[in-house]
Amino acid sequence: MNKIERPGAPLHELPKIGIRTDTRDILAHAADLAQDLDDYFVVDIDAHVTETAFWSEVTDRIDNDVIRHMAKSFQDRVGAPTGLLNNQPGMNFQDVFGRIPHQAQLAEATPQGGLHRQTILSQRAMDSMGIDVMVVFPTPMLTLGMHPQPEIETALGTAFNRWLIERVLPDDPRLAGMVYLPFNDPKGCCKVVEEFAGKPGIIGFTVTSTRYKPVHHNDYMRLYAMIEETGLPLAFHAGFHWGDESMKQVNRFLTMHAISFAYFNMVHLGNWVINGLPERFPKLKVIWVESGLAWIPFMMQRLDAEYQMRTAEAPLLKRRPSEYIREMYFTSQPLERSNLALTEATFDAINAESQLLFASDWPHWDFDLPATITTLPFLSEQAKRNILGLNAARIFNIEVPASKLAKRPTAPSAPVTA
Repeated sequence: MNKIERPGAPLHELPKIGIRTDTRDILAHAADLAQDLDDYFVVDIDAHVTETAFWSEVTDRIDNDVIRHMAKSFQDRVGAPTGLLNNQPGMNFQDVFGRIPHQAQLAEATPQGGLHRQTILSQRAMDSMGIDVMVVFPTPMLTLGMHPQPEIETALGTAFNRWLIERVLPDDPRLAGMVYLPFNDPKGCCKVVEEFAGKPGIIGFTVTSTRYKPVHHNDYMRLYAMIEETGLPLAFHAGFHWGDESMKQVNRFLTMHAISFAYFNMVHLGNWVINGLPERFPKLKVIWVESGLAWIPFMMQRLDAEYQMRTAEAPLLKRRPSEYIREMYFTSQPLERSNLALTEATFDAINAESQLLFASDWPHWDFDLPATITTLPFLSEQAKRNILGLNAARIFNIEVPASKLAKRPTAPSAPVTA
């Protein structure tokens, strides 16, 4: 039995967590911690929907008649598989073989009619964790960049964007989305920007990092210019892919997960900086999502060392690579805390007070609560406020309630007695 003791309340026993357990019970302890966040403005820059739970709603919005029919044809098959997706369910071990059931499915009861089920699930998580604004990303579609058919990525990605805007975001202004960009189709990406920029609830654009397309290719220059003009940020959301040739050497999900989530963002960030994209698009805000932070100082030092010996290979750069990296934005999850001295050094290296954004990654197995930030002993009160929400408010132009702008008062010192 799981036991949660709330202040001023009797001991409360919960049944064993399963796929039908209410989100509010799973996050009961988080709700206790959220009481300390009343005067913080908290923006969760990375939470997730499980779009395959509503797959027919998504595929209904495919505008290509043939591809939409292809997706629908799967619904008549045994087990009703999610048609056209390229994820491999048999290779998905994130629920730790069923021991973390909410990672596999949130099948809890929700009221019929009214708000969309996904909106209700997100609201329960926000209310439990003390989140003021939650940005939602897809989940199985994070590996869609490895799909062998680029036109399928474009069709599914665009349909997901429409579903998010039409069905999930409208019912709660606290929910926001970053548009999925079908990066294997550069022209399709530009069409996506044209269609969705300025839509209610849309605060940026996302490239799923698990793919082999070089971010510095000339085919993407128009796309970056278009996004820069909107003033919205571009996020690279990390993922894993055990099918990658390098990852095939790894025999444990633990190792693959630890490396793969950082690996693809390392490649894209290296190409982004060394090919001079920060100089070509100086007003384009770039965010690196869900790859932790430990890899960033490595990239800063490694690229600086190489650049100082081979500056001719990066002719567009006017500064060291690390200086451009310090001007990028990063999300905190999963925050490495096993060595707080290294964590503190990493925060200093990336100028975390102004560049780091809180992310929970709910409902995934390794999600972080806001307390991950508030309990760091080396952060000032203002730094905690910035990371938890004020940095995101600045980057995404989110209005902050006046009551959450001021620092919380510092307790007076105890009087000195003779």
